Amino acid sequence: MNNASTALKVAAGIFLTIALITIVVILFISAQEATKTAQNNFSDIQTELSQAAFTVYDGTTISGSQVTNALRKFKGKDQFGILVKTGKNKVVGTWYGNVLEDNPNSSIYGSVIGNGAPVFKSALDETSNDYVNPSGKFKAEIVKDSSNVVRGLIFVQS
Repeated sequence: MNNASTALKVAAGIFLTIALITIVVILFISAQEATKTAQNNFSDIQTELSQAAFTVYDGTTISGSQVTNALRKFKGKDQFGILVKTGKNKVVGTWYGNVLEDNPNSSIYGSVIGNGAPVFKSALDETSNDYVNPSGKFKAEIVKDSSNVVRGLIFVQS
């Protein structure tokens, strides 16, 4: 009888150990899935936040002072360019930062194709054709590349 009760205790211990290990493995697998889901959600939120800085420029009309603020804000941003077309320079405009392909029908739309003006002093010089009048109205547009990443802004004075 003593051997039988010892054998039952050992069997119960083994059964409980296997059950406990099974529960831990199931919890670990579900925790991994929850972690992956959380990482994907965080990535989506991060993408939205990085794009949120540009939503104010998406097809809106803004003032010239907001244009100069955008020039200051995005100055030195890697792989980014801003095109400003003023009333005196409507046809060509001036690129600040990088020059982007701005033809929407091009297969390389939004890609960097050269270097623009490194500083925007001409945008602040009233005698320049590139002068941005702080009280002027500009139509803003976002330039995205083929990967749907914002690569630049276009401001056209109206």
